[in-house]
Amino acid sequence: MNVLNKKTLEDIDVKARRVLVRCDFNVPIENGVITSDKRIAASLPTIQYLLGQGARVILCSHLGRPAGGVFEEEFSLKPVAARLSELLGIEVKMAGDVVGESAQALAASLGEGGALLLENVRFEKGETKNDPALSKKFADLAEVFINDAFGSAHRAHSSTAGVAEFLPSASGYLMQKEIAFLGGALENPKRPLTAILGGAKVSDKIGVIDHLLDLVDTLIVGGGMAYTFFAAQGKSVGTSLCETDKFDLALSMLEKAQAKGVKFLLPVDNVVGRAFAPDTEFTTLGVDEPHDGWMGLDIGPATRALFADAIAGSGTVIWNGPMGVSEWANFALGTIAVATAVAESGAVSIIGGGDSAAAVKKLGFESKMSHVSTGGGASLEFLEGRELPGVACLSEK
Repeated sequence: MNVLNKKTLEDIDVKARRVLVRCDFNVPIENGVITSDKRIAASLPTIQYLLGQGARVILCSHLGRPAGGVFEEEFSLKPVAARLSELLGIEVKMAGDVVGESAQALAASLGEGGALLLENVRFEKGETKNDPALSKKFADLAEVFINDAFGSAHRAHSSTAGVAEFLPSASGYLMQKEIAFLGGALENPKRPLTAILGGAKVSDKIGVIDHLLDLVDTLIVGGGMAYTFFAAQGKSVGTSLCETDKFDLALSMLEKAQAKGVKFLLPVDNVVGRAFAPDTEFTTLGVDEPHDGWMGLDIGPATRALFADAIAGSGTVIWNGPMGVSEWANFALGTIAVATAVAESGAVSIIGGGDSAAAVKKLGFESKMSHVSTGGGASLEFLEGRELPGVACLSEK
């Protein structure tokens, strides 16, 4: 997807205009307290630019998965408004609803350089259905739409895509950064280009693997989905996660890699446990050894070395998905080894959100990575070569 032909916030005159900004404020909140404001901080450059231009800034976001159609206190964005006020040094007014009387009155009364946060957009039933009537109500609040929520860009909702049908629209700085890194890694990477895919199921990443095989020099596959490839090749996988209906697909991908000259690396040994539990008995087995009664829970030491060696020679690395059950200490070493190898590689490194991003943050490696994506699902769909509705809807230059 080429975002270069889409307008950015600097391509639109925003001075004194009401600007609706779709942000990703889907932050963790416990007992009314935000436990990580990283996503809020990521939106600040866009908000500060608009305020500096004298725009009247109307912010909106979802939070969690409320039922829709009713207000639910636990999913209210009030704590976000308070934190934004602290970070920006101005009062960010909090609407009592999404597009109702409170939002309309506050939007109409906003002065230049003022900011307002609407309530959780998912309190409106039509949001996730991309209801045109709701999209129009969002548009009626403003004169310009800026989408800065990459984490929601793969969803065609009223506040991410529908509203752009009614207003001049552009991308914010965070959206630009996300697509510049991901797009650059796929379209004009520093080579060799290595992609590392982990996670549980092949079915979750079929499209990603297929698309990346046309682009990468090396594809590394770890995590639970590796066992489908092993079983398809007739290897013993014991009680490991395995998708028997994906054997033909797995074999065809191995054949495609060979035909394309792509180095396709699978584990050579596994850390296996007796049960799916953090304190289960565990050992290490080579992939050609019988796994009867054992379940694969991480990559083994020989595999860690193999993967680290491939990563070390890379010019660009894209990583999405853990190598094992990384939230359990006994089965986190594979994910830690990959994170360490990427951090030390000197390559342009792009971490695709979710568990990979969490591992990188936990290890304190964020500053060593070129880019840690704020959108797990969106980054996966981007890597799959799919068009993101929240980007496709933006105005052309």
